[in-house]
Amino acid sequence: MILRTTTARTRPALRKVRTTTALRPLHHRLDPARVEEIDFRAGDGVRLGLTRVDSGAADRPAVLLLHGHTASADMFLQPETRNLVDVLLDGGYEPWLLDWRGSCRLPYNETGQKYTYDDVALYDIPEAVSYVRGRIGDRPLFVVAHCIGSLTLSLSMTAGLVPGLAGVVSQGVFLTPKLAGRTSLRMSLAGELLKNRIDHIPVDFRRVGLWSKYTPLFALASRKASCPDPTCQILHNSAWGTGASLFVHENLSEATHNRLAELLGPAPLWILPHLRRIELARTVVRWHDGDHRYGALPPNALDAAARIDTPVLLLAGSENGLWLDSQKLCHDVLARRQPQLDVAYTEIPGYGHLDTFLGRGAALDVFGHILDFLGERQ
Repeated sequence: MILRTTTARTRPALRKVRTTTALRPLHHRLDPARVEEIDFRAGDGVRLGLTRVDSGAADRPAVLLLHGHTASADMFLQPETRNLVDVLLDGGYEPWLLDWRGSCRLPYNETGQKYTYDDVALYDIPEAVSYVRGRIGDRPLFVVAHCIGSLTLSLSMTAGLVPGLAGVVSQGVFLTPKLAGRTSLRMSLAGELLKNRIDHIPVDFRRVGLWSKYTPLFALASRKASCPDPTCQILHNSAWGTGASLFVHENLSEATHNRLAELLGPAPLWILPHLRRIELARTVVRWHDGDHRYGALPPNALDAAARIDTPVLLLAGSENGLWLDSQKLCHDVLARRQPQLDVAYTEIPGYGHLDTFLGRGAALDVFGHILDFLGERQ
């Protein structure tokens, strides 16, 4: 277990709160000439990030990578480990990385216009898929999605907004979100008790300082914590105050552990009402019921699951401390309600939630399952 406190020399520099839509630079070890940063906006005009990594060949299948909420495309490009982009390039694929509006490379979780997951499903993901298809022509397009990126993708898919994908890998949660009872309760209480005091929960204690309104949250997260790092405590020991755990601590390398405040950003509290509605329904439900602009989205994604027209691999760590057995539940429910769908479930022993991508051994233990799925469906 990683127990030593990190020093100022090994931690990323302090970042100021950004009020512009400029993207924070990606952190990677690739040849910069291979990384194409695309000026990209969603259908409603919101500035997003889209990155293409040149595979060196024009005929390779493309894979669009979707991060989780408060994470970013950086989670697929860690320079300190053999990451998913490395594996995809070596496996004969062209990676594309979307920073949707929940990315910590963008400022929207802390400042700017508020949004719901409807916006991600209606605007961000379909627009990115459309753009990539315009660039790759008739080559196959796969999607690998993590956490909320996967949950919102399921809403796009059941709305028929991203038809004809070659295959989808969903990690952590898809159509049937399931949280622990205490996590759901804390999420509800936090939303009610804190909504008039703060609008987001930070992860970097150095940015807020000791005498801030966030200090009690960090203090609560430190209770019974085995690691002295405040960022690790609020993520591993508390998941932004919900009492859940985002990763198995021993699965992270020291370098990744030291970068947690860069890899994961603040969690906005104003998204909680939509997340609570989703969790209580045990499926992905639309937030904007009375707004005609969101009429393309189904009120209940599970009820519209018959519209899924692509093979799906549901991945989950056996020790997922956030979404528990949501993926197994999803597989069982779809096998019963939509047996015609091509849906498989794979559990990764000894892994939690984020470490399925960030873990130092993920290339050996996790990414092979992804490559096998992609290779069988080209």
